[in-house]
Amino acid sequence: MSTPVRRRTLLVGGAATAALTLPTVTAQAGDRGSGGRTTFTLNAETLDGGEQVVALTLNTAGLGPIDPRSLTAATFSVHVKATSPIDVPATDIYSVYDLDRTVTAARLDRRGNIVLDLEYAEGVVGGGTLGYIVSLARNVRLDLAYTVTQNAPLKLRNGRSLTLSRLVQGKLSNPEVDAFGYATTDDLKYRLYAPRDGRRGDRRPLIVWLHGGGEGGALAQGYYDNETTLRANRGALGFATPEAQRIFGGAYVVAPQSTSYWLEDGDAFAPMIADVIAEVARRHPIDRDRIHVVGCSNGGYMTMKMTVEYPRAFAAAVPICGVVAPFRTTEPMITDAELKSIRTPTWLVASADDTTVDPVTNSVHAHDLIARSYLSLYDHVIWNGHQFAGHWSWIYVARNDPSRRGQHIWQWMAQQSTRRH
Repeated sequence: MSTPVRRRTLLVGGAATAALTLPTVTAQAGDRGSGGRTTFTLNAETLDGGEQVVALTLNTAGLGPIDPRSLTAATFSVHVKATSPIDVPATDIYSVYDLDRTVTAARLDRRGNIVLDLEYAEGVVGGGTLGYIVSLARNVRLDLAYTVTQNAPLKLRNGRSLTLSRLVQGKLSNPEVDAFGYATTDDLKYRLYAPRDGRRGDRRPLIVWLHGGGEGGALAQGYYDNETTLRANRGALGFATPEAQRIFGGAYVVAPQSTSYWLEDGDAFAPMIADVIAEVARRHPIDRDRIHVVGCSNGGYMTMKMTVEYPRAFAAAVPICGVVAPFRTTEPMITDAELKSIRTPTWLVASADDTTVDPVTNSVHAHDLIARSYLSLYDHVIWNGHQFAGHWSWIYVARNDPSRRGQHIWQWMAQQSTRRH
């Protein structure tokens, strides 16, 4: 359970897509073939533990009205092979796979396309879209090659049978991720969500999401995806949900991607992030008194670093399992004097069983020194009955779970403004 306290006082993510190969599949013969190729879409969702492919949509609407009684979970079989997008030894990457996916249901959508629902769950390998390269401590989008095999003919409503002669993989679709546009400054790539409603000219809050270490960008072979920040967890996505948008009155959400990891050089990355914020504020109607910074692990450190470097810039800060103690050096990442200097309203979140970033020497210590800060310290990270690693306390913020005296963290953030500091 969470223990909120008021006092004056590296992520490894989960799971994504890639340069998708397009396998060709020949189905069984029947009375009628589809004539040409039929593409199918990979439908994905970002779960708390990372993105998974949860269904396939076969684009069959133009082939004639299919009799739904001829469509069962056994009509098609699905196989997938997931490989690394960059050349690394097989032993150096987690979550690659080559296996059959279980089709749990087959149905027609309202357009007449066939949808194959696939078995998926938190922590299950086989649907994930990300792999984790151990030597680089980084998530990458896997190359996914799906093969769909038709096991029995379909029936059209006119009684004729239908066989799909070529099934070709198409795009990966994740509506929540796809709602974030791509952009870049001179130094950093970033993704941006723009609120959909509201009157033109209204000034809106901006929420800055700073990812964990596993979602850094540039790797070997020119790999810099600007994707894993949204596919590894729900950190940024949570603030773009209808619930969050209602609470914030419509907010922009920006997710910059580090070229490495924030802890490597916070002094250099801070002005780069500030440039991203400034660019978004120039191009969009941002209320500069309501810019919030939130981040996990590496990003939790960077969240506090931003409030040290830009003490009047942010309405609120939410460092999650952040690092302030020494990291690969004997010097602290953020000094006690710097922590004491923070005046931005701050709500820290961590879990007591975090074995990656010690909560006592980091989040609790920071809370002791940041004036008027709050701390939600959980016993474990459990959501919907699944227990995650203790480091993954960002799940609670992504679900608006931390609360104090009946007020949840998103509502608290929405009330903050630099005009009130």
